[in-house]
Amino acid sequence: MNPLTARIQALSDERLTAMRRGIEKESLRTDTRGWLAHTSHPASLGSALTHPCITTDFSESQLELITAPNADAMSCLAELRQVHQFVQREIGDELMWASSMPCELPPDETIPIGRYGSSNVGRAKSVYRMGLGLRYGRRMQTISGIHYNWSIPGLSNDDYFSLIRNFRRHSFLLLLLTGASPAACRSFVDGRAHELEPLGANSLYLPHATSLRMGRLGYQSDAQAALNVSYNCLEGYAASLHGALTTPHPPYEAIGVRNPGGEYNQLATSLLQIENEFYGTIRPKRTIRPGERALHALRERGVEYVEVRCMDLDPFEPLGINVETTRLLDIFLLHCLLAPSPQDTPQELVELASNQHKTAAHGREPGLTLEREGSAIAIVDWGQEILAACAPIAERLDRLQGGHAHADVLKMAGGRLRALDSTPSARVLSTITRDFGGSFRGFALAQSEQAKRHLRALPLDAATIGRFVRMSHDSVLEQRRREAADVLPFEAYRERYLSPEQLQP
Repeated sequence: MNPLTARIQALSDERLTAMRRGIEKESLRTDTRGWLAHTSHPASLGSALTHPCITTDFSESQLELITAPNADAMSCLAELRQVHQFVQREIGDELMWASSMPCELPPDETIPIGRYGSSNVGRAKSVYRMGLGLRYGRRMQTISGIHYNWSIPGLSNDDYFSLIRNFRRHSFLLLLLTGASPAACRSFVDGRAHELEPLGANSLYLPHATSLRMGRLGYQSDAQAALNVSYNCLEGYAASLHGALTTPHPPYEAIGVRNPGGEYNQLATSLLQIENEFYGTIRPKRTIRPGERALHALRERGVEYVEVRCMDLDPFEPLGINVETTRLLDIFLLHCLLAPSPQDTPQELVELASNQHKTAAHGREPGLTLEREGSAIAIVDWGQEILAACAPIAERLDRLQGGHAHADVLKMAGGRLRALDSTPSARVLSTITRDFGGSFRGFALAQSEQAKRHLRALPLDAATIGRFVRMSHDSVLEQRRREAADVLPFEAYRERYLSPEQLQP
C-alpha cells in the first residue's frame, strides 16, 4: 500500500463527512450591450458593507456572491444558485458577466470603485480600492473569478501549510483543466504592453492560453514578486507579510497617502496596504473579529481554512461553476493535504512562478514542458501522475457518499488531459471563432444572456425571496448602526488600524 492510500484510509468517516466548502463568486454587472454598468449597487440588494452573501469586490459594478460553508457539493451549488436567482431578479435588464475577463471597459479613471457608506470601516474599504487602482490600474481589478473556501476538522497549521505547498506545486493542473479565459476585449489592454494576438476586430487572445486571468496580464505585481513568501510554516509566512505591511515602498511613498487637496490616495505607503492585497493562488485564512487584522487572527488562532483563488468563471455554466468542478477541487485538495510535501526553497518558488505563467499563456501547446526540481517534464505527463494519485481519494469519497460521482470526475479530467481541445479554454476559443466571428464580447454577452434566461426560468419560492429581502433590509440597518457608532475621526481610525501592533498575536 502506498503512503497516500494509507493516509486517506486513516482519515475517519466523521472527519471526511465534516469537510466543508464555500464559494465566493465575482461577476461584473453590464448593460445589455456588454459594457460595464455605471449604476450604483442596487439598493434592493442591501448594504455591500454588511450583507452576509451579496457584496461588491473592487468596483461598484462588480458583484460578489457568497455561500456559507456547506457539507456537500450539491448543497453549496444550490445555495449559490438561490443567491444568483435573487440578484438576477433585482438587477432588472442588467447582466452578470459570464467571463472572468472583463466586458467592454471605459477609460480607467472612470471605472467606479466600490462605495460602502460613511463609517470608518466603509471609508477604509473605498480608500483601499482607490490605492489598488493607483498601484495596478482599475482595469486589472475588474477581472473576476471563483474563490473556493475549504476546510477539514482536526488539521494543524503545519497540515494546512503542507497542503498549500503542494497546491502551489500542482495548481497548474487546475489552470489546464478548468481555465476558461484565453481571450479578452481589446479595451482591457489599452495602453499596456502585451503579447496577445488579434482575434476578430476588437478581441485579443493567445492560441494555447488557458487562463489570461492567472497570467502576466492578470493579478500580477512586479513589486510583490520580490516578496518570495515561503509557505513552510505559519511563522515564516506571517513574518514575510508583516514586513510587506509595515515597510514603506518608495514608489508608493511617491503616491502618498493623500493628494494635495487632502483626499485619500491609498491606505498606506507600504508594499501591501492590507493583507488582502497579497496575490496568490491560495491563501491560509481565519475568520476575523470586528476591527481585527487578518494577520493577527492567523497568528493568534491559527489557520481555519484555505481560500483557493485560481479558478476562472466557467462561461458555459450559469453559476460560473458546476458540481463536477467542486468535486474535482475536493479531491485535489485532499491530495494536496495527504501527499508528501517537502519544504519549499527559493529556487522552487521561482520554478512555480514560471510554471504558472507558462500554463496560463501556453498550457495547451503541444509538447509543453514545465520545471520540476530543476528538470523538464511534459505538462500532460505530470498531470496524469497527479490524477492517478487522486484515484484512491475519489474511491474513498464514493464509498462514503455512495455512487461513483468522484470517480467520474477523475475520468472526465483524464479525458481532458488526453484531448486538450475539450478543455474549457479550448471550447471558449472554438465557440468564439465558429459562432461569433472572433468576437470575445459577442461570445461572453451571449453566455451572460443565456445564464440570465436560465436563472429567471427557475422557480424561487416566496419564502426564499422573503428571506433575502429581510437580509437586505437588516444589512442596511446594520450599516447605519455602524455609521452612528463611530466616534474616531477617520485619520485616527486609519492610523490605529494600520499600526504594527495590530498585526501581533
